[in-house]
Amino acid sequence: MVQATASQMVEAEGSARLPLTSRMPVDPARALERMSLFDRVSLTARILAVNILPLALLGGGIFYLDSYRAQLLDERYKLARIEAQITAEALAGANRDRQEALLVQIGKEQDMRLRMFDSEGLLWADSFALDEPGFTLDDPTDDEFNLRFARWLDRMVDAVVSAEPVPDYIEPEAQTAEAWPELVRAREQGLSQIVLRDAPDGTPVITAAAPVGLNGATLLTTRNAVDITESVREARSTLGIGVALTLLASILLSLFLARTIVKPLQTLSRAASRVRLGRDRDVDVPRLPHRRDEIGLLARSVSDMTEALRERIDATEHFAADVAHEIKNPLASLRSAVDSLAKVEDPDLRIQLIDIAQHDVRRIDRLVTEISDASRIDAEISRAIFETFDLAELAENIITSREDRGLNNGHPIYLSKPSTPCFVMGVPMRLERVVENLLDNAISFSPPDGSVDLVVANDANCVTLTVCDQGPGIPPQERQKIFRRFHSVRPDAEAFGNHSGLGLAIGQTIAEAHDGSLSVTDRADGVRGACLVLALPEARTGSAALS
Repeated sequence: MVQATASQMVEAEGSARLPLTSRMPVDPARALERMSLFDRVSLTARILAVNILPLALLGGGIFYLDSYRAQLLDERYKLARIEAQITAEALAGANRDRQEALLVQIGKEQDMRLRMFDSEGLLWADSFALDEPGFTLDDPTDDEFNLRFARWLDRMVDAVVSAEPVPDYIEPEAQTAEAWPELVRAREQGLSQIVLRDAPDGTPVITAAAPVGLNGATLLTTRNAVDITESVREARSTLGIGVALTLLASILLSLFLARTIVKPLQTLSRAASRVRLGRDRDVDVPRLPHRRDEIGLLARSVSDMTEALRERIDATEHFAADVAHEIKNPLASLRSAVDSLAKVEDPDLRIQLIDIAQHDVRRIDRLVTEISDASRIDAEISRAIFETFDLAELAENIITSREDRGLNNGHPIYLSKPSTPCFVMGVPMRLERVVENLLDNAISFSPPDGSVDLVVANDANCVTLTVCDQGPGIPPQERQKIFRRFHSVRPDAEAFGNHSGLGLAIGQTIAEAHDGSLSVTDRADGVRGACLVLALPEARTGSAALS
């Protein structure tokens, strides 16, 4: 019977919800607003809310036990009505002695109190007076704490569910039919009547009145349905204890989960704030190597990002210092020439000072141009669209263009390339700049009768472009320094200031932006000189352009 009642409750609840949902469509704007407000709550509070809310909803089932109680009372009403009617019929055909015997017997067997009233409304038989009482109403003043708490919980539930008030059960001083409203209605209507009252201890007292025979006598049955209250309280206590224990475990687990997530995030946040403020140069961003989850991946990514940021900041600071140093020298020379020009009257000396000033201006202009290119290469390549092209064909076009413009200073450039295309992916204009810088560098170090060899090869999924000169070569200890910005060791015969020292640095930056490299080696044929090697990943023929 309880299972059937529970299913009825679920069906009733579902049927009550559907119309409400249909009348309340979801507003996307309000939903987004609620989500934005939820985002302002701390992560710990969110974890607790997500884990506690379902349990709180489950705990709300304590209040729905009132429906279970109402169902039990309804069944008990029907039982009390049937008992009263059957007992009244049995009493109607018996004499007084038999009636008293029936009252005592039924009262003992059913734990009820039965009272007979005559046609005048006077009490003439009481099962409790004829024999020992079948039940006694509990005095709540002497109850233990758990019972007092149970009654308090009953009242709280009744208040939450807005239960209708139930009158208290009070024995009337005058034992007459007029003192019981249900007896009055039963005599007037000739039908059985049921009334519910509360005993002093909060348990239900069900009284049933039924007419006995046709002479106006009436029967009043009284039952203290303690079992209903005990059943509901037991179910409520079991559910409450289960929810409380589960809630406690959920809170502890939620706090543990929040600690494992929130604490490292707070540590990372504090470290990131120190990095942002720049108050601590060597901020130690925790890498959390023992964590293999997403938090650990995030910590290591933030640490790597911070290291890369430090390196970028250091490079920018060094670059700015180098720029200031490199520009300061020609500016000092220019200032000296300009200051001296106003004091010199010798025409030849004035012409010499003007030449110096013009040379310094060109040198500054070259420096500014090279510095501008070096500072924006990374950003431009990151936004550029890579395309597939033949590096050997690009090199051949560059050599032809240089010869047409007379940029090789009489040094022949010999190109060697394979019979098959050497496809790479990148920005042709930027890689052309690298090849031009390598050729300029090789020509500047080559002797007057020297030549330059340019070899394009395709080997092991890598395309290499090698530019070799016949100059003095590069010592092993200097081979990393030549790629530093503003590092320039020029031949003695070359005019000072014609190179900024940024060509190879720019070339290396462009190569690395294409997932390649730029390095220096000795000549493989044993001839004196140096070789600069540009290595790029091979692109498959017909590959689509990538961005």
